[in-house]
Amino acid sequence: MNVLSSLILSTVEVANLLPLVAVVICVGAMIMFLAKAAVILRVQADDTLRPSTIPTNPNVQVPRLKMTRVHIPFTFRLLETGNNSFEEVRLAVSSQVKYQMAAFWAVSIRELHMSLWRTWSELREQTRLSVIVDSAHCQQLATNVRCQQPHSETVVALKSPKPPLLLGAPPRLAYPLVVFMIRETETDELLHPDETVILVNVVHLRDPVCPLPTSILAQYLKQASGQLSCLKVRPYTLFVLMLVVLNYCQ
Repeated sequence: MNVLSSLILSTVEVANLLPLVAVVICVGAMIMFLAKAAVILRVQADDTLRPSTIPTNPNVQVPRLKMTRVHIPFTFRLLETGNNSFEEVRLAVSSQVKYQMAAFWAVSIRELHMSLWRTWSELREQTRLSVIVDSAHCQQLATNVRCQQPHSETVVALKSPKPPLLLGAPPRLAYPLVVFMIRETETDELLHPDETVILVNVVHLRDPVCPLPTSILAQYLKQASGQLSCLKVRPYTLFVLMLVVLNYCQ
């Protein structure tokens, strides 16, 4: 009888403990869940702040921009004088290599840009046989000096052609003055593809129709590889360039 009573009491005590055990199990499960969630969030945060060094897709390559340092052996600038007009233009030029300087009055805009995209070998051959701009695409040759040895800055004065230039009202089809500085090489001389071979200087000249100040309208750089680049201009020059282009193209 005593044994039976003890068994009944034990069963009742166990039944009373079941809710407490259930609460302990639930609390433990919740703590484990929160700990696991915290670990997952920590791993994701680490991946975000510190990208993995292992690429997710080895077949996808990140685009890269190749920068190349280009040496320009020529310098060209307009002398800041009030006399720069159609009567006379004064330039200051220098070169670190043997070169040819050719300047042309009233050059066809269309033909100039088309010719600049030709290869260096084609342009070099044309300069050896005649001049870089065909006479049909300009009004007159201003100067063409070959076999210029390297020199420091020198002043060059270009006299206006006779009869005077007649560019007409906008839209104009010709640049007033274009000056080429062309590197001279031997027939069998090989140049690095990044070497500068031509510096093209497009000059706007003040006139009654377009009275903006005389300035360099644009400069183009030709490399031996055939690459054609437009050089940067100062903010003021860029502003003048925009106004001049509007006058030429409106």
